[in-house]
Amino acid sequence: MEKKRLKKYAAVGFTWLFVAAGIVGVASWQGMNSFIFAWVVNFLLMTAVLAYTETFQPTLKSSYFDTKKWEAGGKVYRWFGVDVFRKLLVWIGWEKLTKAANPVKRDRDTLQKLEYQTRQSEFGHLIIFCIVLIFGNVVAFSYGIRQSFWLFLLNIPLNLYPIGVQRYNRPRLQRVLP
Repeated sequence: MEKKRLKKYAAVGFTWLFVAAGIVGVASWQGMNSFIFAWVVNFLLMTAVLAYTETFQPTLKSSYFDTKKWEAGGKVYRWFGVDVFRKLLVWIGWEKLTKAANPVKRDRDTLQKLEYQTRQSEFGHLIIFCIVLIFGNVVAFSYGIRQSFWLFLLNIPLNLYPIGVQRYNRPRLQRVLP
């Protein structure tokens, strides 16, 4: 049992080392103010967070994931354009890709797994959003606000909107589940 656990930690650790080296490498190559850096850092961080969440399957039972009164019905998310973003994901084929990897059946176990995956995805995007925000602030304070443009701009569609999509979808799944 201990050997299995050690292998998990080693795999996640090596993934994080690869991600850190990639971030440093791209920052050295392109600079922290470039579009390429902002794009690559988001996807490298997605790799790191996905390695953690898929390997360790955290329970994610925090009250943070509960639907708040102000977001019931999804009105606030529709107002911010989350519906448009969801349609964009369908249009570019993202939904087809994710459903091919995880087909949705109408049984309880599958719906519970899907509900958990909304928490897992939200957790990952929230962590990445915060890290990219930190990078953006470091760049803004070190080199000026204009130099952090790509970090702040890409953080919205790559992390903030996906968080909104998960918070919009989860209550709908929870209503179906007893």
